Amino acid sequence: MNDNNPFHAGERAVQERILGPAEARSNERAIGNALPAAALPYIERLPMAIIGSRDARGRVWASVVLGTPGFMFAPDVHTVKLDTSKISTSADDPLWTNVVDDADVGLLLIDLATRRRLRVNGRMTFTGPTLWALHVAQTYGNCPRYIQRRELVVHGGSSPQSTAPAQQGTAMTAYHKELIARADTLFVASAHPDHGVDASHRGGNPGFVQVLSDTRLRIPDFPGNNMFNTLGNFHCYPRAGIVIPDFQQHRLLQLTGTTEIMWHLDRPPEETNGTQRYWEIECEAWRESTMPGESQ
Repeated sequence: MNDNNPFHAGERAVQERILGPAEARSNERAIGNALPAAALPYIERLPMAIIGSRDARGRVWASVVLGTPGFMFAPDVHTVKLDTSKISTSADDPLWTNVVDDADVGLLLIDLATRRRLRVNGRMTFTGPTLWALHVAQTYGNCPRYIQRRELVVHGGSSPQSTAPAQQGTAMTAYHKELIARADTLFVASAHPDHGVDASHRGGNPGFVQVLSDTRLRIPDFPGNNMFNTLGNFHCYPRAGIVIPDFQQHRLLQLTGTTEIMWHLDRPPEETNGTQRYWEIECEAWRESTMPGESQ
């Protein structure tokens, strides 16, 4: 990556493959290295954030962090802090171990009620006794397309140590397949060996994620902001973590595995809004845990 281009080689390769070199270069100015000042009060109102991280084996995980508004705040445009005394995410979520070994994270700040979202990439350090600080390296907004509007309410605030341990496995269960079949929202984390971690949103009508086997899913690549951060990471480092919330039964399904990009599948164009691009994930491990709160 040169001083004038915020995208790594994988992102640039995918942008140029799909858009051509001239249009790919037009995205460079969309990425900043500090939070917009207007985002600071927005961050403090949020009950949820998505954080992507890597474990000691190089696997990528996407985690949903829930808490009472104020659990996350930005004291300045270069820092986002998380107060673990106000969150309800389980203590055995891979996130808490991952960031000790590898501080690179991707943070997705998303408000499902307003469909507003902001992506922040950086490094996360423990500043104690209950605070983590994310030091901003890159930040940029995303459009609200494909976000399904819902009101998410987290009751009370508790230490992550108070929630029940997650169930774990490799092959997906009948419940997991049923959840995926009716899901309209998932979050994906991806990574680059030298350029950190990203967290992003994917959404669509129920059934947009296809279950191909007990361990394999296919996800359409809809038209978006043309940055191709996720596909660019897959191009260089074919691993991903996804998390699918079950808003009805208040459960979270996390999967980590290896990815493959399908650049052009002979499938009905309406499945991808015309791109005919997909990516697949072969699941190596899953976790199922409680999702505190309620949604409307």
